Amino acid sequence: MNILVCISQVPDTTTKIAIAADGTSINPAGVKFILNPYDEFAIETGLRMKEQHGGSVTTLTVGPDTAKEVLRTALAMGSDIAVLVNDASRSDSFVVASAIAEYAAETSPDLIVFGRQSIDFDSFQIPSMVAELLQWPDVSTVSSLTIEGTTLKAESDIEGGKLSVEATLPCVISAQKGLYDPRYPKLPDIMKAKSKPITERAATAASARVTTNGMALPDSKRLNKVLGDSDSDVNELVRLLHEEAKVI
Repeated sequence: MNILVCISQVPDTTTKIAIAADGTSINPAGVKFILNPYDEFAIETGLRMKEQHGGSVTTLTVGPDTAKEVLRTALAMGSDIAVLVNDASRSDSFVVASAIAEYAAETSPDLIVFGRQSIDFDSFQIPSMVAELLQWPDVSTVSSLTIEGTTLKAESDIEGGKLSVEATLPCVISAQKGLYDPRYPKLPDIMKAKSKPITERAATAASARVTTNGMALPDSKRLNKVLGDSDSDVNELVRLLHEEAKVI
């Protein structure tokens, strides 16, 4: 089984974000970047499928040259091949999905695995976009997975329960937290990963479908009004939400 795992590099949740001078992107200076946490489950899923069914695991990311660091993490965990689609802008989700679909169309993997979403833009769009571009079935937020021959059986998390589905390979899935516990790379594997080759590709020629008009940090000013639970306080709260906060 040939498995393609797609990962992304994201800012660490503890890092301090600043808006760049262009007003439409973050300033990378001083920002610590990490492997998207949900993608750890995707890598582990690919490795487990390889252990069960044989084959190889290719890990791919779309991003700048610095994204090689997350590919080396995947290599240290056990991925066989690492591929960087060099695109510093990553214009929008459609451009990223097009680059992934283009690579998949050339290499014909049996299974494409994503993390359920990235923690930077949280768009939750790319797995479904890739599946649509390839005209493959797509199963999102997978929390249980078995593959028998060309039949994939999975449980997907939905509001208030689980959805059991079957699909035919090739297929796209996105891994939910808890599908498998990610392994920790051993020090010798981390050292070996530093010298392993990373294949680089040019970005796709797809045009962005979404334009970022501007970015802004949340307003940190707070009035700190404290109200009680009397009828008059409740009425005052409703008035403030309506007239001042303008959220209702």
